[in-house]
Amino acid sequence: MSTVLITLAVLFPAAALTALMVFSFQKHLRGVSGKRILKTNLLAFALVLVITASLAFSASAVDADTPDASVEQAAQTEQAAESNGDKGLGLLAAGLVTGLAGIGGGIAVAAGAPAAIAATSEDPKSFGKSLIFVALGESIALYGVVISILILNKL
Repeated sequence: MSTVLITLAVLFPAAALTALMVFSFQKHLRGVSGKRILKTNLLAFALVLVITASLAFSASAVDADTPDASVEQAAQTEQAAESNGDKGLGLLAAGLVTGLAGIGGGIAVAAGAPAAIAATSEDPKSFGKSLIFVALGESIALYGVVISILILNKL
């Protein structure tokens, strides 16, 4: 039973997010606004995250509910399930940090790079200053990766 839940916890997010991407492209082709598509995607992503977390916790709870285990084995199983839950939340936090920082960095570069190109085309001496602003936007994603590595080293 737990292997089925674990398999669902692994396959469900990939399938759901792939389907979400396909539906987003279809909506875009039909002329739906980008803000509306983004809101729908964020809500669907949160729903996928909640369902995946509940499947993972259900799988760990099924493993902990072995009826023929002694009291000592049950305590060890409960402690292992608790540490696995903490490790899972740590991995989830590391993934969220990296993903959200990457999105933020992408938004910053998407706004800064065209402005830097325009400024450089008007005044070639402003290239150095423009490059610094684009690099600051990219550093947001690097900070997220560093924090993610720190979280993973704590596990």
